Amino acid sequence: MSKNFVRTLCAGVAAFALATSLACASPDKPVIGIVMKIGGIPWFNAMDAGIKKRADQLGVKAFMVGPTSADPALQVRAIEDLIAQRVDVIGVVPNDAKVLEPVLQRARAAGIKVITHESPNQENADWDFELASVKGFGEAYGKRLAAAMGGKGEYAVFVGSLTVPLHNAWADAAIAYLKANDPDMKLVGDRYGVAENVDASRQTALDLMRAHPDLKGILAFGSQGPIGAARAVDETHKKGQVVVLGPFSPGQGKRLVHDGILTGGYMWNPELAGEVFVTLGTMVAKGEPVKDGTNIPGLGVVHPQGHDLIVDQLVDLNASTVDDLAKLGL
Repeated sequence: MSKNFVRTLCAGVAAFALATSLACASPDKPVIGIVMKIGGIPWFNAMDAGIKKRADQLGVKAFMVGPTSADPALQVRAIEDLIAQRVDVIGVVPNDAKVLEPVLQRARAAGIKVITHESPNQENADWDFELASVKGFGEAYGKRLAAAMGGKGEYAVFVGSLTVPLHNAWADAAIAYLKANDPDMKLVGDRYGVAENVDASRQTALDLMRAHPDLKGILAFGSQGPIGAARAVDETHKKGQVVVLGPFSPGQGKRLVHDGILTGGYMWNPELAGEVFVTLGTMVAKGEPVKDGTNIPGLGVVHPQGHDLIVDQLVDLNASTVDDLAKLGL
C-alpha cells in the first residue's frame, strides 16, 4: 500500500475516525497510546508531559490514557479500546502484570507493538524499559533506611499492590539487603499493597503504628505511599520517631520533606520515562533495530537483557534537591 493511498484513506475517514476514536496512522507517523497506572496524580501528570513533549519533537501522535483508579480491570479495558482504535504501539505501566498478559497477547496478535515500564520480564511485551535496576534501587533504599534508623528497630514495607512486579522486586531487594547487613532490623508483617493510594497508605500507617508501638520506619514503594505514611506520622506527632522513605512526586511531598516528616528517597524522572515511551515506540513502529550498543535518547547506550532495557538513573530526593525537582513539574 503506497503512502499516498494511506494519506488519501486517512483524509477520507477523518470524520469517521473522530466519531469512533479510530486511530488512522501511517508508517512514517505512528500512533502511540500509553496506559498509566492511574490518572490525575503528579507522577503520571509528569509522565504525560514527557509524552507530549517527545511526540511534538518527533512529529508523531502519542497520548496517555489514565484510569480513574489502580484497578487492573480498567487497564485491560483501556488496552482493549486502544486495540479497537488500531494504534501502532501500546505502552503500559502495569498494575498487575499477569492480568494484562491476555490482552497484551491480543494486541500483539493484531500487529500492535507493546512496550511496558516498571514491569521487567513482562509476558507479551516487545520491550520493557527501566530507569533503575531492581537490585540497585532496592539496595539503595535498604541502605538509606538502615542509616536513618540506626541499624535497628521495626519497619514496614508498602508496595503499590501485591501484583505489581517491580514494586515487589524492589521490596525483595531491600529486605534481603537488610537481613544480610542489619540483623537488628525487624520487618513487621510481610508487605502492604496500598502505596498507589494516599488514603489507604495513611490509614495503614496509622493502623500499624497503633498495633506496633515500636515501629521505627516505613519504606513505601509507590508514589502515594510515602505521602500517605508521612501524613499519618504527622497526625500522630511522631516526627523523628518514625522514618518514612520512598519514591514520590517532589511537588507533592516537598512540604513534608522540609518539615522533617518525610525523610526522602530516590526516584527516576517520570517525565523522562514518558519521553522514552515515545522514542522507543517510534523506533519499534518503524522497524528500527534495538540491539546491544544501541543509543536510545533518554536511556543511553543499552545492553538488552532478553527484552528488558535496564539502566540506573537514580535521582536523590532530599531537602536540598526537592524544590528544584518540583520546579520541573514533578
